[in-house]
Amino acid sequence: MTTRLTAAKPTPPPSLLSSTRNPMADTAALSPLIAKGLTDQKYERRKQAALEIEKLVRDNAKSFERIKQIIDTLVNEYAYSTNPHSRNGGLIALAATTIALGQQNVNVYLDVIVPPVLACFSDQDSKVRYYACESMYNIAKVAKGEILRYFNDVFDAMGKLASDAEVIVKTGADLLDRLIGDIVVECSTTYVSPLSEPLNPVEEHSGYLPPDTPASLPRNTAFSLPRFIPLLSERIYTQSGFTRQFLVKWIDLLNSIPDLELVSFLPRFLDGLIKFLNDPLEEVRTATSKALAEFLREIKEAADVRMKARLEQQRIASAERKQKLTSFTSAMETVEAGEREVIFPGTTATGEEPVMPTLVVEASRSGVSIDLNGKIPEVVAAASTSTEPASVATMASVVPTSAVAEAPHNENDGSGKGNWVPGHGVIIEYAKIVEILMAHLSSTDEEIQQTALRWINEFIVIAKEVVIQFTPKLITPVLPSLAHSNGIIKTIAIDTNNSLQKLIQETPFAAATPPSSSNSTASQPGATGIPLPLSHGQRSSTPSQHPTSNPTSPTSPQFPISTTSSGSGSGQPVASTLAMRASLAEAKHLGQSPAPPEILDMSIVDPFDYQATVIALMLQLLNEHEETRVASLEWLLMLHKKAPHKILATDDGTFPALLKTLSDISEEVVKRDLQLLAQISSYSDDDYFTRFMINLLTLFSTDRRLLDSRGSLIIRQLCLSLNSERIYRTFAEILEKDEDLDFASTMVQNLNIILITSPELSDLRKRLKNLDTKDGQMLFTALYRSWCHNAVATFALCLLAQAYEHASNLLQTFAELDITVNFLIQIDKLVQLLESPVFTYLRLQLLEPEKYPFLFKCLYGILMLLPQSSAFATLRNRLNSVSSLGFLHIMPKSTTPVPAQETASKRPLGVGKTSLAAPKQQEEVVAIKFHDLLAHFRAVQAKHEKARRQTLQSLTRSNRPRHPRRGPGNLSSSTSMSKLPPGVANLDRSNSSNSSNSASLSSSMVGGNSSGVAGGTTLAGVAAGRSASPAAGPVRVSSQRRNVGGRKG
Repeated sequence: MTTRLTAAKPTPPPSLLSSTRNPMADTAALSPLIAKGLTDQKYERRKQAALEIEKLVRDNAKSFERIKQIIDTLVNEYAYSTNPHSRNGGLIALAATTIALGQQNVNVYLDVIVPPVLACFSDQDSKVRYYACESMYNIAKVAKGEILRYFNDVFDAMGKLASDAEVIVKTGADLLDRLIGDIVVECSTTYVSPLSEPLNPVEEHSGYLPPDTPASLPRNTAFSLPRFIPLLSERIYTQSGFTRQFLVKWIDLLNSIPDLELVSFLPRFLDGLIKFLNDPLEEVRTATSKALAEFLREIKEAADVRMKARLEQQRIASAERKQKLTSFTSAMETVEAGEREVIFPGTTATGEEPVMPTLVVEASRSGVSIDLNGKIPEVVAAASTSTEPASVATMASVVPTSAVAEAPHNENDGSGKGNWVPGHGVIIEYAKIVEILMAHLSSTDEEIQQTALRWINEFIVIAKEVVIQFTPKLITPVLPSLAHSNGIIKTIAIDTNNSLQKLIQETPFAAATPPSSSNSTASQPGATGIPLPLSHGQRSSTPSQHPTSNPTSPTSPQFPISTTSSGSGSGQPVASTLAMRASLAEAKHLGQSPAPPEILDMSIVDPFDYQATVIALMLQLLNEHEETRVASLEWLLMLHKKAPHKILATDDGTFPALLKTLSDISEEVVKRDLQLLAQISSYSDDDYFTRFMINLLTLFSTDRRLLDSRGSLIIRQLCLSLNSERIYRTFAEILEKDEDLDFASTMVQNLNIILITSPELSDLRKRLKNLDTKDGQMLFTALYRSWCHNAVATFALCLLAQAYEHASNLLQTFAELDITVNFLIQIDKLVQLLESPVFTYLRLQLLEPEKYPFLFKCLYGILMLLPQSSAFATLRNRLNSVSSLGFLHIMPKSTTPVPAQETASKRPLGVGKTSLAAPKQQEEVVAIKFHDLLAHFRAVQAKHEKARRQTLQSLTRSNRPRHPRRGPGNLSSSTSMSKLPPGVANLDRSNSSNSSNSASLSSSMVGGNSSGVAGGTTLAGVAAGRSASPAAGPVRVSSQRRNVGGRKG
């Protein structure tokens, strides 16, 4: 218990309070010798005069009129004089007067003594300022707690002198500062002034107090922290380093006084205090860091107290629930007992009119409403008149003081507030603090940013309910800090980001509306599967909530249920007794406790704003740092997984931004973006998925650079996250109808390479190889129709599906096409792919020519199409190694295409291998109509030839007036020809030569074989860049060249 120091209350004479002054009386108050001494230039003479005044005051201590005359004279003639020596003398004299009066008598004169002394603190003369400090020091030393009535004025004056240029003034101000600090520590929470109204109103007038005033704050004391805080809030934004050091020292001092609880007022000055961290003076930065660390420690302490109070509240509420449940169970047992005794409504077993039965009394005590006519009772809420205690508020700013501390005593009787417990009665306005910290999360000063991040990271743990509401605003400054150059800030930002994500993940998802009563019991509160009883006055919305009527059921006509609630004349239906007994019995069977109706709460409010968070995250996708963009996409992944139907809808405008992010320079960003797009597609319908594929192809079409650089990565990642067959089927369906033939051909070429080489598509390749099943046939047909945009890709698809006979038929149609450089490059790449592990099965099948005769024809056909290059040599060596075994005679003799229907009747699948399938299986295989597929291939290729000729004609017309075009599109140019291998060069010259040059072409091809093979030149390396050029003209093969290929003329 602390003791209050209350000064004696002297009775001031009426003349002291009067503002009138008699000049003649002032002149007579001091002797001429004293008056002369006070104005002397020498300090010793002024001091001697002050001692005489002190003796004079002591002699007239009981004469209030005389003392009043002396003080008025000193104030008006000396303290406010224009002569600096007179002011100095007046200040010394006022201090001497205070010393003479003593602590018991000076209180009544302080209103006259203190103002002139404070006025001299801002005097232009440094000596006057110093003597003002000295005078106030002596006054405060005598007045003790009474000086606290003028604390704000004294504090403001000392703050100005803290940055004074004169060392002597700063020394005097420092001595005064120490004394005032000692007085505040000793008397701020105990001293009550007898001469002034209380600055802190008592509890009955608490409306005058600010809302953040803690309950532990002393009332009626001379020192008022609520009155001081506005002054501190104003001075906290000073730019002077010495003043800042002065303020930090006082903040530490006030925070060290237990009952004041300065932390409750922290939002008033936190913003300015944090800015002290960038002060040039190291002492200021160090002191500020310590002060902020202490405040954070106290906030954690208060949070622990709040958590304990919440647990205590939950314990009390749980005890009350158990008590209600006991009454509820007792009521059920009473009802069951009553049903066994009541036979008919209004009568007993003997047929007599019953008196008020004991059942009614017992049931009414248990909270059961019973009709006085003897009808079956209805269960109502046990203890329905009582209300469940409010849970402890999650917002620290509204934590009731009574929940964490005892109610304060009335301080008018002078009693104390009991033992002080850390954290009790403290009001922490977390929301305001978080708002202040957010402004400093993006500070250019690293120390400020680091401190703000550390505080936010701590608040995520101690004030989850508050921080979750600020998540959209916190994301904007936190995510860019993940890429900060300062390692400490980066580490704290990563921890903060992870903690914030964990907080959102752990926050239960709140539905927009509570589940309706028509839902199943699994969707009801608790999700226990137990039919919960309806509260008093509720009506069941479905018949399923009522038991089936039977002769012994209380709901049958023999046992009418009273529909009149107790205490009400209106006939409102209530829940049936049988339903409640069933709920109780099932709960007992499952080992659970059914909740009484009145304690069910289905209203859940979601404090997290999903839409605002998504908007903030989408903006972070434009950030220049890779770490920030990756973190933003990880946030979106987490949020969409948590609430897939609340964010990233198909029409919310976020899809175009996510699609554009695929062009990001960071591969990690693209991968995360693809994961998000795949996740959105997996939670969406088929229309959204199709639209996604269409938009992706459109993006590839408009940005060919993206297709070349990231096309493979994008498609492979999508196949890794989604169903690869669904992706390829959708792509095939879209490309089949695409009018941009050039893009369709390029896209099919890329899809085909990915299909063959990507490990993510190994399952899809296995299904393509199995044409014995209906699924394999449908997949092959779907891909084939769009693959026809690219001849080489179509041929590769047939090799992959082991449709070798159809592949050989396709080779016959290649002779009818314009053989371009791009075509030859694709053939070159295909030969290289045939040597890869993907086609290991094909190379092994070369050892079974009887089973796969058309495979040889396919490979030799490719060999005949190739010019003599490294690819030609590679394939020739492979075939020579097999032909040396004597298998060449097994290759089919006829080169005329065989109709698919005829082939299918001989060889199921048309793959050139012996079938052992049953007749029923053969009927299923005939589903692939290869003849129709071949016709479709020719039609599509005809469109490509027509479009290519139109392009060449338009280019010819545009270039005719000018000089001949020289570039990669004109192979007749000498510059271009010099870059091609001999075989390709001679092959290309045949386009412009007449028939007389055919023989020389053939000899050139044969003669260029050794050089082409020895040089190791590949078509892919020679004509790189020509494949995508629409100006690349066709390389027409002469009849002599085609004869070399083996086709009959």
